[in-house]
Parts: sequence; structure tokens; C-alpha cells
Amino acid sequence: MRHIDTIDRRGFIAVGAAALAIGQGRPQHPRVNPPPRPKPPEKKLAVVTTAYHYLSHAYHICGRFFDGYLRGKKYHFPNWSIAGMFVDQKKANDLSRQLSIRHGFALKDTVRQSLTLGTQDLAVDGVLLIAEHGDYPYNARLQKLYPRHELFQKIVEVFRQSKKVVPVFCDKHLSYDRGQAAEMVETAHTMKFPLMAGSSLPITWRRPELEVELGSRIERGLVVTRGEIEIFGFHGLEALQCMMERRHGGETGVRTVRCLLGQAVWDFLDRDRSWHDLLEAALSRSPSRNNGNMRENCSHFDPPPGRPTFLKGPIAFLITYQDGTPALVLNLNGHVDDTTFAGKVNGKIESTLFYLPPPPGAAFLEALTMHVESFLETKKPAVPIERTLLTSVVLDAVLESRLQDARPIDLTKYKIRYEAPRDSGFVRGDYVETGK
Repeated sequence: MRHIDTIDRRGFIAVGAAALAIGQGRPQHPRVNPPPRPKPPEKKLAVVTTAYHYLSHAYHICGRFFDGYLRGKKYHFPNWSIAGMFVDQKKANDLSRQLSIRHGFALKDTVRQSLTLGTQDLAVDGVLLIAEHGDYPYNARLQKLYPRHELFQKIVEVFRQSKKVVPVFCDKHLSYDRGQAAEMVETAHTMKFPLMAGSSLPITWRRPELEVELGSRIERGLVVTRGEIEIFGFHGLEALQCMMERRHGGETGVRTVRCLLGQAVWDFLDRDRSWHDLLEAALSRSPSRNNGNMRENCSHFDPPPGRPTFLKGPIAFLITYQDGTPALVLNLNGHVDDTTFAGKVNGKIESTLFYLPPPPGAAFLEALTMHVESFLETKKPAVPIERTLLTSVVLDAVLESRLQDARPIDLTKYKIRYEAPRDSGFVRGDYVETGK
């Protein structure tokens, strides 16, 4: 395969194990424990979550509000305290009970109580809706039925009864159901409260630091990713969309989508060789890329037991935008274990890696927390809510296509138009090794 500006693998592995930072890098000797908070927070948050356990999304995001986090070279404490919390499922590994004692927030039995804090009125300045973990059933489309829409409705009920609104952040996609996702955005617009959502991939580190200029001529775009068809399907679509939305004319929505599986993916790539240069460019950015033949590697992948949304063999999301621009998301479990992008931009191929540092630190969620904090302060989403609406709609539709033997799903009724932000907001800066 032809490699385009291939990453040095040994160098990547060396820095990948190092401590990471937002902005220009962490101090050479970061504190073992966070410093004391300099002053009490002035604003109150309610957290509505499905589960709060070690390494859950609630753990990572709320932990930064409890204990602070590094921004640039300085330790930073948000001017927000978590005052109320509702946890839908409290299992044996639940952390919310002990954290409520340590940090003094009210752990409530209902969504309403977590927002009203024992009063009859809305008593917080913002809401975090984090529904990404917990034991919930799967439907036939292999979507995990997280109750994001239901919890959102309960938050909105408090807004209506109080005749007051505050900003709401919804972690990841809006709903597994595209009709519900559209309703959530329409509700926010009608009631005039700020709503932000989305994946952490668009704002994590990029290697190289690729920022596609607004108004660029993008002929086509491709993302290579891995993981479960829905969870990482969403991440893949968000990684794709944060690039494609910057094309000339702005975002005008998606016309049709299809989902191909197994041999149908290889047949598609054999028929349409115009994707090959982009595929090579995307794979050249992947430090996790397996050695040997891509098709054999995918065929050798064994889905983890008990994980029904891991599928054996390749998966392809075929997307045609309203303006005719084609795009492709490829899930290549067994061949890669990361997410990369390549696009034909202004006549040449551009590519990058979306780098997610490994747990337990999950430093990329510091970037997300930084954007959430800014959103709460300014009431202006760091990314357009229309982006997450579009990716939520497309994800639901491609999973429907999978059930219907790759039938194209028409999405022209979803007229999703928006302009991308001038700055994508991804983390800039180098990795910094500690203890040197």
C-alpha cells in the first residue's frame, strides 16, 4: 500500500504511553493529587445519568467538575458544583452514594428532584445528561436502548413547570430513534434553551493537526474505525461529519444511506476503486493497523462474548449528501483499533488520526469537559447541535438499512442545514512524557 506521511510507530507508542494534556502540554511533574479548590463554585449543576461507576462517562465528566483538571499547564477548577444527581441504575459498583457524601451533593430518586433540589422550582444553572452506561436491552437494529429521550423529556417537564430554562449537555448522540432525536432539537429551539451534544472524537487530538478550511472543495471523505456497530458507528460518523461539514456551501444534509456487511463490503470496494487512495491514506495514519492482508485480518476477528453489537467481518456505511458528495465509514475490526480520516480536499488527499488516550485517564474527556464548561458559561454550543442531529439520524437509518438487506434509506425529509464553526475546537499540542 502507498503510505502518505506515515506516522513513526515506535515514536507513537512511546508518546502514547505518556501523560497527556489539553493545550500545550502537561507540566513535566504533574501533581500526584489535585491541589485544593481556591474558592467555592458559584453555579450549580444537575446530573441526570444512567450509571455512575469506575470509568463510566459520568465518572470521567463529573470527576472533572468535582476534582478539577489540567487546562494548558495549569490546574483548573470549574466554577460549577454538582448540586443534584439522579442515577437510573445503582448496581453494586455504583460510586454515586459515596461521592454524594464526599462532595455534598443531593442524590435524588427522580429527575425532577435532582433539578429542583427539594424546592418547587428549577434550582440549578445547567444540566448534564449522561446516558452511556448501564444494563439496557438491545433492539433488532442492535441499538442499546439508553433512555436519553425519556430522561430529556423529564428535564423539559421541569423547565415547563418552572417557566425557566438552563443549558443542557447530552453526552454522545441524542437518541437511538431519529424521530426522537429530531424532536429533542425542535423542543430546545421552541423553548429557547441551549442544547449541546456529540462525540469526543471531533475534539480529541489529531495527528497530524488537520483543520480543513471552511469552504473547502471536498470531493469525498472516508473514515476507518472499529468497535461495536452502534457505539463506534456513531463515533465514526461524528469523525466524518466534523470534516465534511466544512465543505463549500456548508452542510445541507444527507440524501441517502446504506449499510453493507461482510463480502458485500469487499465487492463494493472492488467495483468502486475510487475509494482506494483514501483508504490507503487513512490506514497510513493508523498506528494500530494489523500486519498482513486486510480481508484476512477482518475475517479472523472474533467478537467478544456477550457483545451482540460487535459483528464479524467488515461493515460499511455508504452516505450520499444532499449536494451529491459521497462519503464512507468503514468498520474494520481485526485490522485496526483506532479511528482515522482521509478526504479529497481542494484537489489533494488529506488524512489524520483521531487519537484517544487510553483509560483510566481518558484525557480526551478533559477536552470535552472544557467545551461543556464553556457552553454552560456562554450558553453557546462549541459544536452545532445540528451536527449531532445529523449523525444521530444517519446512524439510525444505516442500522435500519442493515435489517433490510442494504436497501437505501431516504433521508431527504430531514432538512438539516448549518454552518460549521471556524475553529473545530480539537486539542492542539504535543504529548509530554513525565518523570524526565
